[in-house]
Amino acid sequence: MTFKLIALDIDGTIRGADHPIAGRTTRALGRVRDLGAVVTIATGRSFRSAVEATSELDLEAPIASFQGAHLADPRTGRVLWHRPLTEGLTMRALDSLNGWDGGVMAFIGDEVYVSHLTDWSAAYRDRQAVRVREVGSLERVAEMCPTRLVVVGDEDRIERLESDLIGRFGEELHVTRSLPYFCEILHPAGGKHRALEALCARLGVAREDTLAFGNGYNDVHMLRWAGLGVAVEGAVPPAIDAADRICPSVEQQGPAQVLEELMSDGLIG
Repeated sequence: MTFKLIALDIDGTIRGADHPIAGRTTRALGRVRDLGAVVTIATGRSFRSAVEATSELDLEAPIASFQGAHLADPRTGRVLWHRPLTEGLTMRALDSLNGWDGGVMAFIGDEVYVSHLTDWSAAYRDRQAVRVREVGSLERVAEMCPTRLVVVGDEDRIERLESDLIGRFGEELHVTRSLPYFCEILHPAGGKHRALEALCARLGVAREDTLAFGNGYNDVHMLRWAGLGVAVEGAVPPAIDAADRICPSVEQQGPAQVLEELMSDGLIG
């Protein structure tokens, strides 16, 4: 058995805060592709943000973005697979958030929609260089079928909200945390593991031949699903528990170390 598909989270896995991807990681992934394996990204970032953050990797294979609700070609932008929320699911999710006094954002294409522009959403707009549209009520965009809803709040409240929403909806929605202050709501067929499943079907790669790296709550399903799930040192406890092994931290280029080891053992490609 060799690993034919390598999937990597970006932030906290192969890229540190405000730092580009290290040269050792870039070189290791180049060697992986030379051996015939497919390299992809599975991230909570938007598609455009993911492409920009990994530009030095010169990716060719489709990448999973928006927490795995979206699969597209990083060179052309062509969408190959997309699982947005339906109008009904959007309305049910928004109804469950009635009275939430933190922010809620709906992501549709390259734009973000909010009920009212706040200091926080204005700062997000400026930081991410995205267009943020103020619409009065997010119910007005439900029929546009957002790719995801992102709920913003302090860490303790977001943790409780995630638990409450999972308890309420079960498998009717895919609910996860990304950043400690983000709770994300997606179509039940969304999630990084679902996007990788779709990519494997497209490429003819078996699940057991996939290798995934991650560090966050939103990586838990992917790490469990992959043939080999690797959590980086410093990952959240659920990701550690879901992984088959732990590698050194992003600062030590842990994923590159694992890939180098597997290549030396003839287990890539």
